[in-house]
Amino acid sequence: MPISNLDLALIAILCAEVLGFAAFARDKQRAHAGLWRTPEATLLLFGLIGGLGAWMGQHLLRHKTRKEPFRTQFGFVVLLHLILLAAGAAWVIL
Repeated sequence: MPISNLDLALIAILCAEVLGFAAFARDKQRAHAGLWRTPEATLLLFGLIGGLGAWMGQHLLRHKTRKEPFRTQFGFVVLLHLILLAAGAAWVIL
């Protein structure tokens, strides 16, 4: 049985969410170890690509939750991610 385009899209979204979470987990781990950190611009990009996963990583790992202006910028990026997901879902349904 072939994989449908919807299935492929859902797999891609899941992978993006996992990558978003992993980016925050890796940065948190590197912060504890005193190593070079992931640039905030890169974390924001992961927020755009895998917003829900990145948001979960930020909050579950308590990473960069109080740092402004990153927190506000990240909130807007995750909101944009959700809007794009909703638009994509509406496009698929219609």
